[in-house]
Amino acid sequence: MPTLPPIEIIERNVATALDEDVGSGDITAELIPEDKSVTAQLICKDEGILCGVSWAEEVFRQLATTVSISWRFTDGDAIVRGDKLAILSGPARPIMTGERSALNFLQTLSATATLTRRLLESVKHTGVTLLDTRKTLPGLRHAQKYAVLVGGGSNHRMGLFDAFLIKENHIAACGGISAAISAARRLHSDKPVEIEVQNLDELDQALSGGADIVMLDNFELEDIIRAVAQNQGRCKLEASGGIEGDRLVKIAETGVDYISIGALTKNCKAFDLSLLID
Repeated sequence: MPTLPPIEIIERNVATALDEDVGSGDITAELIPEDKSVTAQLICKDEGILCGVSWAEEVFRQLATTVSISWRFTDGDAIVRGDKLAILSGPARPIMTGERSALNFLQTLSATATLTRRLLESVKHTGVTLLDTRKTLPGLRHAQKYAVLVGGGSNHRMGLFDAFLIKENHIAACGGISAAISAARRLHSDKPVEIEVQNLDELDQALSGGADIVMLDNFELEDIIRAVAQNQGRCKLEASGGIEGDRLVKIAETGVDYISIGALTKNCKAFDLSLLID
């Protein structure tokens, strides 16, 4: 299993979610007697890959340490409609208060993991690596990138600090492809340098400049095939730009090393789950 984000990130994610949902207090939960205890089941109403267990657990831990959760599945497990994922028991108020926040984390992260797994299955006959992007929900980047890993995908850079990704505006401001790559090497020689190109001429400039990775942005399929031939293994090639469906498979079959897909974290449909009191 992939390594979870640091616990302080999970705690912060959950604290933020509870702050915006609970605010000054759950007035509806006050209708329930304070000493009322219940048992509830987390039910799957969809089909895919479970992800987000640690976030759901943290929701109830922050609300009441007396809530007990017994999981029958964990992150990375395939689940189907009707599966009972977990049994919760303890005081009714915090279980009711935490229900939506816990489900929000689970439905979002499971959706990302599920979509990633589905797309990977479609290209498993190739050697391509599917990457996420920085198109994540604000505040949930570590969580969603973890979900991509759970689904079997790989992470692109985490943010603006851990790798260069030189785009057309950077190139224009730096005075050209070669100048941008040279400046990156001088500034942070230990960081990988990726550069976005718009055509085969720019690819040639990037190769001559010594880029580690070249992003083929919105290339037509025929040009991607030409780019792979032109590259001759000199650097890694990444295809990007709204790639999905049959086009994903065709591009994977060209021999590019990576395909980056923003939809993994921004277009996935929420996974369907319910929490029901017995």
